[in-house]
Amino acid sequence: MSLNEPTSDSAPFFSDDSEAEEQGGAAEGQRSQEEPASGVSSVRALLTVLILCYINLLNYMDRFTVAGVLPDIEHYFGIDDGKSGLLQTVFICSYMFLAPVFGYLGDRYNRKIIMSVGISFWSLVTLASSYTPRERFWVLLLTRGLVGVGEASYSTIAPTIIADLYVKGKRTNMLSIFYFAIPVGSGLGYIVGSQVGRLAQDWHWALRVTPGLGLIAVLLLLFVIKEPKRGAVEARPEHHLHQTSWLTDLLALSKNYSFVLSTFGFTAVAFVTGSLALWAPTFLFRAAIFTGEREPCVEGNCAASDSLIFGAITCVTGVLGVASGVQVSRKLRTRTPRADPLVCAAGLLLSAPFLYLAIVFAQASTIATYVFIFLGETFLSMNWAIVADILLYVVVPTRRSTAEAFQIVISHLLGDAGSPYLIGVVSDSLRKTDSFLWQFRSLQLSLLLCSFVAVIGGGFFLATALFIEADRNRAENYVPSDDEPIVVPKSGRSTRVPVSSVLI
Repeated sequence: MSLNEPTSDSAPFFSDDSEAEEQGGAAEGQRSQEEPASGVSSVRALLTVLILCYINLLNYMDRFTVAGVLPDIEHYFGIDDGKSGLLQTVFICSYMFLAPVFGYLGDRYNRKIIMSVGISFWSLVTLASSYTPRERFWVLLLTRGLVGVGEASYSTIAPTIIADLYVKGKRTNMLSIFYFAIPVGSGLGYIVGSQVGRLAQDWHWALRVTPGLGLIAVLLLLFVIKEPKRGAVEARPEHHLHQTSWLTDLLALSKNYSFVLSTFGFTAVAFVTGSLALWAPTFLFRAAIFTGEREPCVEGNCAASDSLIFGAITCVTGVLGVASGVQVSRKLRTRTPRADPLVCAAGLLLSAPFLYLAIVFAQASTIATYVFIFLGETFLSMNWAIVADILLYVVVPTRRSTAEAFQIVISHLLGDAGSPYLIGVVSDSLRKTDSFLWQFRSLQLSLLLCSFVAVIGGGFFLATALFIEADRNRAENYVPSDDEPIVVPKSGRSTRVPVSSVLI
């Protein structure tokens, strides 16, 4: 399939959406009584959500497979905590810096083609990373960074497709299904990574599971998913809204206080989840050695059982957290329109003390530690679907991919891009000796940062509640101003002109 060729399912990739409208205007008029406003049947729309959910699950499986075998990687390459933290940091850095690029493309061109290319790329790079030799740790860092390139193409675009298929309550339900894949995929990453590495007696095989599944996802994207019309399902077709310039989009988003504050709140979620995702299995393993429950690791498969348990907890708490967050928010909406940010704030503020207790009790009771981790992660997971829904209803359809991209940039730049590395560096700096006691104690003290960051994030969501009503009404009743530049096709390229100059 050529990127320049139009298909029956979608608009051309390198052409303005208004050109696609001119080419198929007559046919769309005949089908308008048979198809939903989005141009996608209800059955195909549901299949689209399920396929996107499957890809999102693979996305997070791939992201956290490394965390499931991290003690083995440290042992194999002979690296300290600081360098171990870089594995997640380089991935997140490339992921977040390229997110705006794909957000710009996703607001203007064929989204399923962009996602297909990106998923193919990260699948191939992940497979290549599994052949890293012992003396080439920098190669593993490089390939993990390149994986972020492919994943950025998917994460910024997929939620906007769901937003163009459903509205209001149905959209929230479908987003909750989509975001179930984050904790479940993360948990499966720990489980599959650690257990495949244990069975193969080689951690490299843990990185060879998701690439094959990724290629299946590409085929499903190309042959099953149909590109929906942007904004049409909300009775505001995109040709009525007009696509504005990128700088205009950024300026509008910067003035959207609900978007900005909820993004900072989600940054705290990213900081905490990023830190726990990489370090929790290693921390639990070191706690078991400290308490005498386990012998020190001298061979591979060091933390296979800890990764398995933590992965199972992540899966279960993710499902419970996302589902409970959506249900509590839905019931609370009948009493206050500020329900969504209030539920997000409550989730973070409630998770903080339980995460603190989990870290402190690790030296005394393994069972108590797992119980507190379970409760802390459940409350933390209440945010995922709700934050995505907030973004979609306070931002107009033609700016959603850009908004998704910049939420990814900010939340990762200040959140999980640096938090795994920061935890590792703080742990190394606090370690007085290389004894098992200080390996555990230094990591324990550094992980306490997560509880304090969670409290700060809760404050940002409380601030979001002050602006959510006004910003939602503004997005729902948005009308482009006369002096707002729009994008008009000219010889296959985009030209910015004032609205007044094209009005008849």
